[in-house]
Amino acid sequence: MNNLPNILTLLRIIVIPFFVLVFYLPVQWAHTAAAIIFTLAAITDWLDGYLARSLQQATRLGAFLDPVADKLMVSIALVLIVGEPQFQSITLVSKIYPLPIAMMTIPAAIIVSREIVVSALREWMAELGKRTSIAVSHLGKVKTTVQMIALIILLYCNPNTNALLAIVGYILLYIAAALTIWSMVLYLKAAWPELKSR
Repeated sequence: MNNLPNILTLLRIIVIPFFVLVFYLPVQWAHTAAAIIFTLAAITDWLDGYLARSLQQATRLGAFLDPVADKLMVSIALVLIVGEPQFQSITLVSKIYPLPIAMMTIPAAIIVSREIVVSALREWMAELGKRTSIAVSHLGKVKTTVQMIALIILLYCNPNTNALLAIVGYILLYIAAALTIWSMVLYLKAAWPELKSR
């Protein structure tokens, strides 16, 4: 644990309760502050991996904690957003267009479900000694980037936010969900020879 990449990863986990607390503070800047915390966490997600490789400080503990921290932050951010009443309607051109809560729940459920499936698949493949056959792909990195941008935007939004920004957040979240399904299919395809033979 006494290396910088692991410390950064652990900090991402420790900050989660404060992230949730800040999001629910009864102040006007609460969502802005929560979005900033999430952005910093996303930056450290990239930074700890970069430092682990460049400083040759990759450890088994870090390999375990990094995806845990990432998935916790993303899952909790999705829960916070889905639970916000403001995302059930968007004010646009002085009109209210009601959006069923499913409009936010569906992509959130897809993203969380994919993380569970892929995590279980990686664990199973690791037990077979073939985890490298389902390593993170370029598409997975693109999905993560789009997903993070969408969550930052949606965390930032409050009832007074320009509706266009909220719509952009919605669209990016749906794009992330689509990429999530695509990347999961690629993971399953890579693992299929092992799945088929068991």
